[in-house]
Amino acid sequence: MIDEPQPLVEYPILFPLKVIGVDEEDFETFVVEIVRRHVPELLEENIISRLSNGNKYRSVSFEFIAESRAQMDALYSELSSHKRVLMIL
Repeated sequence: MIDEPQPLVEYPILFPLKVIGVDEEDFETFVVEIVRRHVPELLEENIISRLSNGNKYRSVSFEFIAESRAQMDALYSELSSHKRVLMIL
């Protein structure tokens, strides 16, 4: 009997996410709006925004409960479709 492969991640799971882009006036708001579309229960205290050492880039970090692979795939897909998003960690 062949065992089914186990999923890499079991949902729901506490999930950290960091989005990096050029520091523009509305970058943080832009990223938070996208994440909230996929994670409506995102708490304000779980959002951290930081400037890079040279003040050129901004990272916006989130921690939230990911409910499903489909939710995460949709979130990553929307974030990565924008040229303003340089990196997703």
